[in-house]
Amino acid sequence: MSSNSKLPTLITGASGGIGADLARVFARHGHPVALVARNGERLQTLATELLETTGMDATVAVCDLEQPHAAPALMAELQAAHFSPAILVNNAGFGLNGPFAELELEQQLALIDLNIRALTQLTSLCMPQIVAARGRILNVASVASFFPGPGMAAYYASKAYVLSLGEALSWELQASGVTVSTLCPGPTNTGFMDRAGIPASGKAFYSMPSMPVAEAGYRGLMAGKRVIVPGMLNKLLAGLSGIVPHRISMHGIARMQYSRRRKHTEGNAKT
Repeated sequence: MSSNSKLPTLITGASGGIGADLARVFARHGHPVALVARNGERLQTLATELLETTGMDATVAVCDLEQPHAAPALMAELQAAHFSPAILVNNAGFGLNGPFAELELEQQLALIDLNIRALTQLTSLCMPQIVAARGRILNVASVASFFPGPGMAAYYASKAYVLSLGEALSWELQASGVTVSTLCPGPTNTGFMDRAGIPASGKAFYSMPSMPVAEAGYRGLMAGKRVIVPGMLNKLLAGLSGIVPHRISMHGIARMQYSRRRKHTEGNAKT
């Protein structure tokens, strides 16, 4: 761990949830961090917290990575601030609950823009600095990466892309000394469900707090693990993906998402 303990780290989606806790963990281990998200107030609050608790002075960059030219503008801003990322944490992303045909196309394209295009673009733009520093990349996917997801089809597909890309890059970059890890958490207690349109009653009984997920991600990244799945039940689910036929797993996933959608609709009708 010592060889990478001080490398500057860029973290997207750092305003809350897993991203904010990843920032706390990296700063605690002595990494200068750049915090990226749309909510500047939350980022500044987190930066103040990190300075007070770890002594690390975080760089704050307010950026909406859904926008096509956001990543190049972000890199220019970081260069002006003399911040050169040697570790990239692609955490920004969101999900949408509902049948594909019933969701707004614009929302689904925004999901693809953030979960896939921005991650790919930022990885490419940061690659020269990461390779020069023999650094690391941590992509945040999901246990959903291992399954087709009727009821959240675009989200599950986007996370499958993140996992596939990460595994391929880990192979391609072996000779460079760069490691690529993909963090695949299961249900986690964050603001993800609110934006996805999943009611609180739809939360899984085995949901994890975000800090243990972030800590597992950091440990796995520093150990050079290719895929990181926090939690024993999540590990079991990921393992079953290669055994249980998709026609069976999709049945269970579809029922779960349908139930969540129904509760969300009923909740809105009552308000």
